[in-house]
Amino acid sequence: MSAPSAARILSARSISSRIRGDRAFSAGMGLLTALAVVPLLVIVGYVLVRGAAAINWRFLTTLPKPMGEEGGGIANALLGSAVVVAIAALIAVPVGVFAGIFLAESRRSRIAPVARLSVEVLMGLPSIVIGVIAWLWVVKPMRSFSGLSGGVALSMIMLPVVTLATEETLRLIPVSLREASLALGVSYPRTVLKVLVPAATSGIVTGILLGVARALGETAPLLFTAFGSPYLVASPLKPMETLPHAIFTLATSPYDSAHLMAWGASFILMVLVLTLNLLTRLVTARWNVKF
Repeated sequence: MSAPSAARILSARSISSRIRGDRAFSAGMGLLTALAVVPLLVIVGYVLVRGAAAINWRFLTTLPKPMGEEGGGIANALLGSAVVVAIAALIAVPVGVFAGIFLAESRRSRIAPVARLSVEVLMGLPSIVIGVIAWLWVVKPMRSFSGLSGGVALSMIMLPVVTLATEETLRLIPVSLREASLALGVSYPRTVLKVLVPAATSGIVTGILLGVARALGETAPLLFTAFGSPYLVASPLKPMETLPHAIFTLATSPYDSAHLMAWGASFILMVLVLTLNLLTRLVTARWNVKF
């Protein structure tokens, strides 16, 4: 056999071996992806099957009945979650956005590394510890559980998400956009607020939605702050029920009717969180097209 023929055979074998390796690698990646997706599908399907049976108009618009009685709803938990998350957003969004602007625009500042490290540590802090801190800061001085204290606790959970999303988005904006604004005589503060922040709106909104989705499902901080209430409470200065706390209370009850309500509340909470995550994906897709 001539040298060129042997070289061609070896080359064909090498190509065939690489093709088999690529196929094996692709199959392995597909299997690992399926293993990651299957638990989510199982959880969603199980909650859907168990929780959908409890969903009706009365379930969403009526108050819970005394434990052990049939019927009742989660209207108080829906209102309480809306109030507490709204308070958290009112605190975390402006603070987080301006903190993200500072971290993105003041990279050479001595304070920036410390602030960034603090935000990252706050991101990894256990939520139950945040609940204890909110209890010390708000509940103990007020001598009462309240929706306000729950909002303060959830705002500390939302804050690092909004801050880091704002910082990363502003860093992705082309430097030429900032230079063009400054070259036209626009002041630096107006360049940041009127040019850079509007250009980063999609990324900032993504961070806000992710923060709301995370805060909406937190339970541990609310055990020390909002605490829960069987009544329809709109005042943030009083204890109020929330969806995660209602699920915890109903699920630990010995009554089957309460367990059914817990599955129904879990279904509603899951739908809300999934909807927020889908909105996040849509906003992210728009952001990627824009930049």
